[in-house]
Amino acid sequence: MLKFLFKGILRDKSRSLMPVIVVTIGVFVVVLLDGFIGGMMNNMIEMTANFQTGHLKVMTRAYSEDEEQKPNDLALLDVDKMHENLSNEFPQIDWNPRIMFGGLLDIADVNGNTKAQGPVMGQSFNLLSPNSREAKRIRLDKSIVKGMGITRQGEILISIDFADKFDVEPGDTVTFFGSTMYGSMSFSNYTVAGIVKFGTTMLDRGGIILDISDARLLLDMEDAASEIFGFLPNEQYNREQAEVVKNIFNLKYGDDDDEFAPVMLQLADQQMMSATLGYTQSVSFVAVVILIFALSIVLWNTGILGGIRRYNEFGIRLALGEEKHQIYRTLLFESLFIGIIGSVLGTCLGIMLSRILSVYGLDFSQIMENTAMMIDPVMRAKVSPRMYYIGFIPGIISMMIGTALAGRTVYKRKTATLFKEL
Repeated sequence: MLKFLFKGILRDKSRSLMPVIVVTIGVFVVVLLDGFIGGMMNNMIEMTANFQTGHLKVMTRAYSEDEEQKPNDLALLDVDKMHENLSNEFPQIDWNPRIMFGGLLDIADVNGNTKAQGPVMGQSFNLLSPNSREAKRIRLDKSIVKGMGITRQGEILISIDFADKFDVEPGDTVTFFGSTMYGSMSFSNYTVAGIVKFGTTMLDRGGIILDISDARLLLDMEDAASEIFGFLPNEQYNREQAEVVKNIFNLKYGDDDDEFAPVMLQLADQQMMSATLGYTQSVSFVAVVILIFALSIVLWNTGILGGIRRYNEFGIRLALGEEKHQIYRTLLFESLFIGIIGSVLGTCLGIMLSRILSVYGLDFSQIMENTAMMIDPVMRAKVSPRMYYIGFIPGIISMMIGTALAGRTVYKRKTATLFKEL
Protein backbone atom coordinates (compact mmCIF):
# COMPACT_ATOMS: atom_id res chain seq x y z
CA MET A 1 0.00 0.00 0.00
CA LEU A 2 2.78 2.45 0.92
CA LYS A 3 4.54 1.73 -2.38
CA PHE A 4 1.26 2.33 -4.22
CA LEU A 5 0.73 5.67 -2.42
CA PHE A 6 4.29 6.77 -3.16
CA LYS A 7 3.88 6.03 -6.86
CA GLY A 8 0.61 7.96 -6.87
CA ILE A 9 2.34 11.02 -5.42
CA LEU A 10 5.10 10.90 -8.04
CA ARG A 11 2.78 10.30 -10.98
CA ASP A 12 -0.11 12.61 -10.06
CA LYS A 13 1.58 16.04 -10.07
CA SER A 14 -1.71 17.86 -9.47
CA ARG A 15 -2.03 16.03 -6.16
CA SER A 16 1.47 16.61 -4.81
CA LEU A 17 3.22 19.45 -6.67
CA MET A 18 1.72 22.41 -4.80
CA PRO A 19 2.10 20.90 -1.28
CA VAL A 20 5.70 19.89 -2.06
CA ILE A 21 6.51 23.44 -3.24
CA VAL A 22 4.91 24.97 -0.10
CA VAL A 23 6.77 22.59 2.25
CA THR A 24 10.05 23.10 0.38
CA ILE A 25 9.82 26.88 0.67
CA GLY A 26 8.88 26.70 4.36
CA VAL A 27 11.68 24.27 5.25
CA PHE A 28 14.16 26.31 3.19
CA VAL A 29 13.29 29.41 5.23
CA VAL A 30 13.63 27.52 8.54
CA VAL A 31 17.02 26.01 7.65
CA LEU A 32 18.40 29.26 6.25
CA LEU A 33 17.11 31.24 9.23
CA ASP A 34 18.65 28.74 11.65
CA GLY A 35 21.99 28.93 9.86
CA PHE A 36 21.94 32.72 9.69
CA ILE A 37 20.97 33.16 13.35
CA GLY A 38 23.61 30.61 14.32
CA GLY A 39 26.19 32.48 12.27
CA MET A 40 25.19 35.81 13.80
CA MET A 41 25.47 34.39 17.31
CA ASN A 42 28.80 32.76 16.48
CA ASN A 43 29.94 36.13 15.11
CA MET A 44 28.94 37.97 18.28
CA ILE A 45 30.44 35.31 20.58
CA GLU A 46 33.70 35.32 18.63
CA MET A 47 34.04 39.11 18.57
CA THR A 48 33.06 39.49 22.23
CA ALA A 49 35.40 36.72 23.33
CA ASN A 50 38.36 37.93 21.27
CA PHE A 51 38.18 41.54 22.43
CA GLN A 52 36.25 41.74 25.70
CA THR A 53 35.68 38.55 27.64
CA GLY A 54 37.68 35.59 26.37
CA HIS A 55 36.09 32.20 26.81
CA LEU A 56 37.44 32.48 30.34
CA LYS A 57 38.85 35.47 32.18
CA VAL A 58 40.93 35.78 35.35
CA MET A 59 41.10 39.02 37.35
CA THR A 60 41.14 40.17 40.95
CA ARG A 61 37.89 40.22 42.91
CA ALA A 62 38.12 43.98 43.41
CA TYR A 63 38.71 44.49 39.67
CA SER A 64 35.74 42.31 38.76
CA GLU A 65 33.37 44.47 40.82
CA ASP A 66 34.26 47.57 38.76
CA GLU A 67 35.28 45.83 35.57
CA GLU A 68 33.53 48.33 33.28
CA GLN A 69 35.87 51.07 34.56
CA LYS A 70 39.01 48.96 33.90
CA PRO A 71 40.66 49.96 37.20
CA ASN A 72 44.31 49.05 36.70
CA ASP A 73 45.09 49.99 40.30
CA LEU A 74 43.29 46.73 41.15
CA ALA A 75 45.10 44.69 38.50
CA LEU A 76 46.64 41.23 38.87
CA LEU A 77 50.21 41.02 40.16
CA ASP A 78 52.75 38.19 39.75
CA VAL A 79 51.17 37.46 36.40
CA ASP A 80 54.06 35.41 35.06
CA LYS A 81 53.73 32.92 37.91
CA MET A 82 49.94 32.78 37.59
CA HIS A 83 50.21 32.35 33.83
CA GLU A 84 52.58 29.42 34.38
CA ASN A 85 50.24 27.84 36.95
CA LEU A 86 47.24 28.19 34.63
CA SER A 87 49.17 26.69 31.72
CA ASN A 88 50.22 23.72 33.84
CA GLU A 89 46.79 23.14 35.36
CA PHE A 90 44.79 23.70 32.15
CA PRO A 91 47.27 23.03 29.33
CA GLN A 92 44.55 22.70 26.68
CA ILE A 93 43.59 26.36 27.14
CA ASP A 94 45.53 29.25 25.59
CA TRP A 95 46.11 31.87 28.33
CA ASN A 96 47.01 35.46 27.43
CA PRO A 97 47.51 38.45 29.76
CA ARG A 98 46.10 41.75 28.51
CA ILE A 99 46.03 45.34 29.72
CA MET A 100 43.15 47.75 29.11
CA PHE A 101 43.72 51.46 29.65
CA GLY A 102 42.50 54.91 28.70
CA GLY A 103 44.06 58.28 28.19
CA LEU A 104 44.70 61.18 25.84
CA LEU A 105 46.48 60.95 22.49
CA ASP A 106 48.36 64.02 21.27
CA ILE A 107 49.06 64.44 17.54
CA ALA A 108 51.91 66.75 16.57
CA ASP A 109 52.35 68.79 13.41
CA VAL A 110 55.50 68.96 11.27
CA ASN A 111 57.06 71.40 13.73
CA GLY A 112 56.43 69.16 16.73
CA ASN A 113 53.65 71.33 18.13
CA THR A 114 50.29 69.91 19.17
CA LYS A 115 47.94 69.72 16.19
CA ALA A 116 45.09 67.87 17.86
CA GLN A 117 44.23 65.81 20.94
CA GLY A 118 41.58 63.19 21.55
CA PRO A 119 40.57 60.65 24.19
CA VAL A 120 41.31 57.01 23.39
CA MET A 121 40.73 53.56 24.83
CA GLY A 122 43.74 51.33 24.58
CA GLN A 123 44.21 47.57 24.48
CA SER A 124 47.49 45.74 24.64
CA PHE A 125 48.13 42.24 23.31
CA ASN A 126 51.11 39.95 23.17
CA LEU A 127 51.92 40.76 19.53
CA LEU A 128 55.71 40.41 19.41
CA SER A 129 56.06 36.91 20.84
CA PRO A 130 56.59 34.39 18.00
CA ASN A 131 54.36 31.77 19.69
CA SER A 132 51.45 34.11 20.36
CA ARG A 133 48.17 33.68 18.48
CA GLU A 134 46.81 37.05 19.59
CA ALA A 135 47.35 38.88 16.27
CA LYS A 136 45.53 36.13 14.38
CA ARG A 137 42.81 35.98 17.02
CA ILE A 138 41.87 39.64 16.59
CA ARG A 139 42.31 39.34 12.79
CA LEU A 140 44.92 42.06 12.77
CA ASP A 141 46.28 41.20 9.32
CA LYS A 142 42.80 41.63 7.77
CA SER A 143 42.00 44.79 9.75
CA ILE A 144 44.98 46.95 8.73
CA VAL A 145 43.89 49.41 6.05
CA LYS A 146 47.05 51.53 6.00
CA GLY A 147 50.62 50.80 7.01
CA MET A 148 51.51 47.53 8.71
CA GLY A 149 51.24 45.72 12.02
CA ILE A 150 53.42 46.19 15.08
CA THR A 151 56.85 44.71 14.42
CA ARG A 152 58.89 46.23 17.27
CA GLN A 153 58.51 48.12 20.52
CA GLY A 154 57.56 51.77 20.35
CA GLU A 155 54.92 51.29 17.65
CA ILE A 156 51.21 51.87 17.91
CA LEU A 157 48.07 51.07 15.88
CA ILE A 158 45.26 53.63 15.67
CA SER A 159 41.60 53.07 14.78
CA ILE A 160 40.39 54.40 11.45
CA ASP A 161 37.74 56.82 12.76
CA PHE A 162 40.24 58.50 15.07
CA ALA A 163 42.86 58.64 12.30
CA ASP A 164 40.41 60.18 9.82
CA LYS A 165 39.17 62.72 12.35
CA PHE A 166 42.65 63.95 13.31
CA ASP A 167 44.44 63.29 10.00
CA VAL A 168 46.86 60.69 11.34
CA GLU A 169 48.98 58.69 8.90
CA PRO A 170 51.40 55.76 9.30
CA GLY A 171 54.86 57.05 10.23
CA ASP A 172 53.51 59.95 12.31
CA THR A 173 54.66 60.40 15.90
CA VAL A 174 52.01 60.58 18.59
CA THR A 175 52.19 61.06 22.35
CA PHE A 176 50.04 59.17 24.83
CA PHE A 177 49.16 60.79 28.18
CA GLY A 178 47.69 58.68 30.94
CA SER A 179 48.27 57.43 34.47
CA THR A 180 50.11 54.41 35.84
CA MET A 181 48.52 51.71 37.97
CA TYR A 182 49.81 53.63 41.01
CA GLY A 183 48.08 56.89 39.99
CA SER A 184 51.08 58.88 38.80
CA MET A 185 51.14 60.60 35.40
CA SER A 186 52.72 58.82 32.46
CA PHE A 187 53.43 59.77 28.87
CA SER A 188 55.36 58.29 25.99
CA ASN A 189 55.97 58.85 22.27
CA TYR A 190 55.03 56.21 19.71
CA THR A 191 55.36 55.79 15.97
CA VAL A 192 52.14 55.02 14.14
CA ALA A 193 52.72 51.66 12.46
CA GLY A 194 49.29 51.35 10.87
CA ILE A 195 45.62 52.27 10.78
CA VAL A 196 43.13 49.51 11.66
CA LYS A 197 39.46 49.02 10.89
CA PHE A 198 37.60 46.22 12.67
CA GLY A 199 34.19 47.21 11.33
CA THR A 200 32.76 47.74 14.81
CA THR A 201 31.96 51.21 16.09
CA MET A 202 33.09 50.31 19.61
CA LEU A 203 36.58 49.49 18.35
CA ASP A 204 36.92 51.92 15.45
CA ARG A 205 35.76 55.15 17.07
CA GLY A 206 38.71 55.88 19.36
CA GLY A 207 40.89 52.85 19.95
CA ILE A 208 44.62 52.24 20.01
CA ILE A 209 46.60 49.00 20.20
CA LEU A 210 50.01 48.46 21.80
CA ASP A 211 52.17 45.46 22.43
CA ILE A 212 51.83 44.38 26.06
CA SER A 213 55.53 45.07 26.73
CA ASP A 214 55.02 48.75 25.80
CA ALA A 215 51.85 48.96 27.89
CA ARG A 216 53.62 47.56 30.95
CA LEU A 217 56.42 50.07 30.57
CA LEU A 218 53.97 52.93 30.02
CA LEU A 219 51.68 52.08 32.93
CA ASP A 220 54.33 50.85 35.39
CA MET A 221 52.78 47.37 35.32
CA GLU A 222 55.81 45.10 35.19
CA ASP A 223 54.68 41.50 35.81
CA ALA A 224 51.08 42.75 36.05
CA ALA A 225 47.99 42.65 33.84
CA SER A 226 44.44 43.90 33.90
CA GLU A 227 43.06 40.47 32.98
CA ILE A 228 44.19 37.07 31.78
CA PHE A 229 42.10 35.75 28.90
CA GLY A 230 41.66 32.03 28.28
CA PHE A 231 40.60 30.48 24.96
CA LEU A 232 39.34 26.92 24.64
CA PRO A 233 40.80 24.47 22.08
CA ASN A 234 40.20 25.30 18.41
CA GLU A 235 38.91 28.73 19.49
CA GLN A 236 35.44 27.17 19.93
CA TYR A 237 33.40 28.30 22.94
CA ASN A 238 31.81 25.45 24.90
CA ARG A 239 29.69 26.66 27.78
CA GLU A 240 29.80 23.41 29.76
CA GLN A 241 33.56 22.99 29.38
CA ALA A 242 34.18 26.61 30.38
CA GLU A 243 31.94 26.21 33.44
CA VAL A 244 33.93 23.17 34.62
CA VAL A 245 37.26 25.03 34.35
CA LYS A 246 35.80 28.07 36.12
CA ASN A 247 34.47 26.02 39.02
CA ILE A 248 37.78 24.17 39.50
CA PHE A 249 39.73 27.44 39.59
CA ASN A 250 37.33 29.33 41.87
CA LEU A 251 37.15 26.39 44.28
CA LYS A 252 40.91 26.63 44.67
CA TYR A 253 40.81 30.32 45.69
CA GLY A 254 37.33 30.35 47.26
CA ASP A 255 38.59 30.47 50.85
CA ASP A 256 40.89 33.45 50.24
CA ASP A 257 39.26 36.64 51.59
CA ASP A 258 41.83 38.96 50.02
CA GLU A 259 40.21 41.43 47.61
CA PHE A 260 43.19 40.93 45.31
CA ALA A 261 42.69 37.18 45.19
CA PRO A 262 42.03 35.96 41.64
CA VAL A 263 38.58 35.03 40.41
CA MET A 264 37.59 33.43 37.12
CA LEU A 265 34.54 34.18 34.99
CA GLN A 266 33.44 32.52 31.79
CA LEU A 267 31.95 34.21 28.73
CA ALA A 268 28.33 33.55 29.73
CA ASP A 269 28.90 35.41 33.03
CA GLN A 270 29.92 38.64 31.30
CA GLN A 271 28.39 41.34 29.10
CA MET A 272 24.88 39.86 29.63
CA MET A 273 25.88 37.05 27.27
CA SER A 274 23.89 34.42 29.15
CA ALA A 275 20.65 36.37 28.65
CA THR A 276 21.56 37.07 25.02
CA LEU A 277 22.21 33.41 24.25
CA GLY A 278 18.98 32.37 25.95
CA TYR A 279 17.02 35.05 24.11
CA THR A 280 18.37 33.93 20.75
CA GLN A 281 17.43 30.31 21.42
CA SER A 282 13.92 31.44 22.37
CA VAL A 283 13.63 33.48 19.18
CA SER A 284 14.67 30.45 17.11
CA PHE A 285 12.08 28.26 18.84
CA VAL A 286 9.30 30.83 18.41
CA ALA A 287 10.20 31.27 14.74
CA VAL A 288 9.86 27.51 14.15
CA VAL A 289 6.50 27.39 15.98
CA ILE A 290 5.14 30.36 14.01
CA LEU A 291 6.27 28.79 10.74
CA ILE A 292 4.62 25.47 11.65
CA PHE A 293 1.35 27.34 12.32
CA ALA A 294 1.59 29.39 9.11
CA LEU A 295 2.45 26.38 6.96
CA SER A 296 -0.38 24.39 8.53
CA ILE A 297 -2.89 27.07 7.52
CA VAL A 298 -1.53 27.21 3.96
CA LEU A 299 -1.47 23.43 3.61
CA TRP A 300 -4.93 23.19 5.13
CA ASN A 301 -6.24 25.42 2.35
CA THR A 302 -4.23 23.48 -0.22
CA GLY A 303 -5.68 20.24 1.16
CA ILE A 304 -9.22 21.58 0.99
CA LEU A 305 -8.73 22.49 -2.67
CA GLY A 306 -7.25 19.07 -3.33
CA GLY A 307 -10.09 17.43 -1.43
CA ILE A 308 -12.67 19.20 -3.59
CA ARG A 309 -10.91 17.91 -6.69
CA ARG A 310 -10.83 14.40 -5.22
CA TYR A 311 -14.41 14.52 -3.89
CA ASN A 312 -15.64 11.98 -6.45
CA GLU A 313 -12.62 9.77 -5.77
CA PHE A 314 -13.56 9.58 -2.08
CA GLY A 315 -17.15 8.78 -2.97
CA ILE A 316 -16.21 5.97 -5.36
CA ARG A 317 -13.82 4.46 -2.83
CA LEU A 318 -16.59 4.53 -0.22
CA ALA A 319 -19.00 2.92 -2.70
CA LEU A 320 -16.47 0.14 -3.29
CA GLY A 321 -16.55 -0.64 0.42
CA GLU A 322 -13.50 1.20 1.73
CA GLU A 323 -13.94 2.56 5.25
CA LYS A 324 -13.75 6.28 5.90
CA HIS A 325 -10.96 5.87 8.45
CA GLN A 326 -8.97 3.88 5.87
CA ILE A 327 -9.23 6.73 3.35
CA TYR A 328 -8.32 9.22 6.06
CA ARG A 329 -5.29 7.12 7.03
CA THR A 330 -4.06 6.93 3.42
CA LEU A 331 -4.31 10.74 3.20
CA LEU A 332 -2.10 11.03 6.27
CA PHE A 333 0.44 8.62 4.77
CA GLU A 334 0.41 10.66 1.56
CA SER A 335 1.05 13.82 3.57
CA LEU A 336 3.92 12.10 5.37
CA PHE A 337 5.58 11.24 2.06
CA ILE A 338 4.99 14.76 0.71
CA GLY A 339 6.36 16.28 3.92
CA ILE A 340 9.51 14.16 3.69
CA ILE A 341 10.07 15.01 0.01
CA GLY A 342 9.54 18.75 0.61
CA SER A 343 11.72 18.68 3.74
CA VAL A 344 14.58 16.98 1.91
CA LEU A 345 14.44 19.51 -0.94
CA GLY A 346 14.10 22.51 1.41
CA THR A 347 16.94 21.29 3.64
CA CYS A 348 19.26 20.79 0.66
CA LEU A 349 18.51 24.28 -0.69
CA GLY A 350 18.85 25.89 2.77
CA ILE A 351 22.19 24.23 3.51
CA MET A 352 23.48 25.05 0.02
CA LEU A 353 22.73 28.76 0.41
CA SER A 354 24.02 28.73 4.01
CA ARG A 355 27.34 27.35 2.81
CA ILE A 356 27.57 30.15 0.25
CA LEU A 357 26.75 32.76 2.93
CA SER A 358 29.29 31.19 5.30
CA VAL A 359 32.01 32.05 2.77
CA TYR A 360 30.89 35.38 1.34
CA GLY A 361 28.48 36.71 3.99
CA LEU A 362 26.26 39.79 3.82
CA ASP A 363 27.65 43.24 4.62
CA PHE A 364 25.42 45.21 7.01
CA SER A 365 28.03 47.88 7.77
CA GLN A 366 25.83 50.78 6.58
CA ILE A 367 22.95 49.66 8.79
CA MET A 368 25.20 49.08 11.82
CA GLU A 369 27.27 52.28 11.68
CA ASN A 370 26.09 53.52 15.08
CA THR A 371 25.49 50.22 16.84
CA ALA A 372 27.25 49.59 20.13
CA MET A 373 27.13 45.80 19.76
CA MET A 374 30.39 43.90 19.56
CA ILE A 375 29.66 42.21 16.24
CA ASP A 376 31.26 42.01 12.81
CA PRO A 377 29.04 43.83 10.27
CA VAL A 378 29.72 41.11 7.68
CA MET A 379 27.21 38.46 8.73
CA ARG A 380 27.94 34.87 7.76
CA ALA A 381 25.78 31.81 8.13
CA LYS A 382 26.98 28.83 10.14
CA VAL A 383 26.30 25.30 8.94
CA SER A 384 25.64 23.19 12.05
CA PRO A 385 24.64 19.50 12.36
CA ARG A 386 21.12 20.35 13.54
CA MET A 387 20.39 22.11 10.23
CA TYR A 388 20.22 18.65 8.64
CA TYR A 389 17.13 17.74 10.68
CA ILE A 390 15.53 20.90 12.05
CA GLY A 391 13.61 21.54 8.80
CA PHE A 392 11.86 18.17 9.02
CA ILE A 393 10.05 19.29 12.19
CA PRO A 394 7.94 22.05 10.59
CA GLY A 395 7.95 20.32 7.19
CA ILE A 396 6.34 17.06 8.32
CA ILE A 397 4.28 18.36 11.25
CA SER A 398 2.69 21.21 9.29
CA MET A 399 1.88 18.90 6.37
CA MET A 400 0.30 16.34 8.71
CA ILE A 401 -1.73 19.01 10.52
CA GLY A 402 -2.90 20.59 7.26
CA THR A 403 -3.96 17.23 5.86
CA ALA A 404 -5.63 16.19 9.12
CA LEU A 405 -7.75 19.34 9.05
CA ALA A 406 -8.56 19.17 5.34
CA GLY A 407 -9.19 15.42 5.40
CA ARG A 408 -12.25 15.82 7.57
CA THR A 409 -14.23 16.20 4.34
CA VAL A 410 -13.92 12.43 3.95
CA TYR A 411 -16.29 11.95 6.88
CA LYS A 412 -18.79 14.35 5.30
CA ARG A 413 -19.09 12.26 2.14
CA LYS A 414 -22.44 10.41 2.16
CA THR A 415 -22.90 7.21 0.20
CA ALA A 416 -26.54 8.08 -0.47
CA THR A 417 -25.48 11.35 -2.07
CA LEU A 418 -23.00 9.46 -4.20
CA PHE A 419 -25.74 7.19 -5.66
CA LYS A 420 -27.88 10.22 -6.41
CA GLU A 421 -24.94 11.78 -8.28
CA LEU A 422 -24.30 8.59 -10.19
